[in-house]
Amino acid sequence: MTKIEVSVILPVLDEVESLGVLHRELTEALERLGRSYEIIFVDDGSRDGSFQRVEKLRLEDPRVRGIQLRRNFGKASALAVGFREAQGDVVVTLDADLQDDPAEIPKLLARLEDGFDLVSGWKEDRQDPRSKTWPSRLFNWVTGFLTGVRLRDFNSGFKIYRREVVQEIRLYGELHRFIPALAAWRGFQVTEIPVHHRARRYGRSKFGSARLWRGFLDLLTVLFLTRYTRRPLHLFGGLGLIAWTVGFTVNAYLTGIWLSGAQPIGHRPLLAFGVLCMLVGAQFFAVGLLSELVLSYQTRTDDVSIRQRLG
Repeated sequence: MTKIEVSVILPVLDEVESLGVLHRELTEALERLGRSYEIIFVDDGSRDGSFQRVEKLRLEDPRVRGIQLRRNFGKASALAVGFREAQGDVVVTLDADLQDDPAEIPKLLARLEDGFDLVSGWKEDRQDPRSKTWPSRLFNWVTGFLTGVRLRDFNSGFKIYRREVVQEIRLYGELHRFIPALAAWRGFQVTEIPVHHRARRYGRSKFGSARLWRGFLDLLTVLFLTRYTRRPLHLFGGLGLIAWTVGFTVNAYLTGIWLSGAQPIGHRPLLAFGVLCMLVGAQFFAVGLLSELVLSYQTRTDDVSIRQRLG
């Protein structure tokens, strides 16, 4: 069998009208590369006959592969399945709604070959309404500031990876938005380049305003995974120290009042607040120490990313 060099993964959710056009455009772009390739459609619980359309494309083109999930598990899960099934040394992901232009794949590949491990497409001239672009800009700025990975478009589904990246990134929930941050934390070289973005031709967007709030909650997950997975006491201990210090300060103030005999403090709500803060602080410390103990017994070498081996 011919070795696959490029794998293209397309999460699909109710995009039956666009699949034929997308397959044609992808084939034209990939043929220009002069490399062996496969196109993997991952149907994430479509109900409009999308997978039946993929089956027809498979009959027409043996390089097409189709994977149908039993229900809608979400884009991160669909990508994780595609990553697991991909055989190529280079993996390309893009959305199936025709807004990402397959003709940009050679440009992404050229940038990857400059020495990067992940290249993300930046929709510089984004063809979406302001109700989507402005919240996205805020989200991208906050994510870049907190993670230290300065990209203009974390939400872009148009990316190209070396195989090692998709093998090491573990996706669940909605962490697909943070793949560049997760890859950078693993030590991979990440960059982005402008790509052509097109207006939606068929159907409607599957994402509403609620994803902005879910995205910020997922950002907290990413920050914990990338900063405190190996040092949980730094997080819980820091929170515990803040709470305990506040409680100690309040109680020291009340103790001074009590010693001076100025007024009784037994029924003051501030006393209950100070004691509560000190107890919460102690509990945070205990959780941090227990987490460190668990981590010390379950440390795994596969959490360490290896660049290369000699001998």
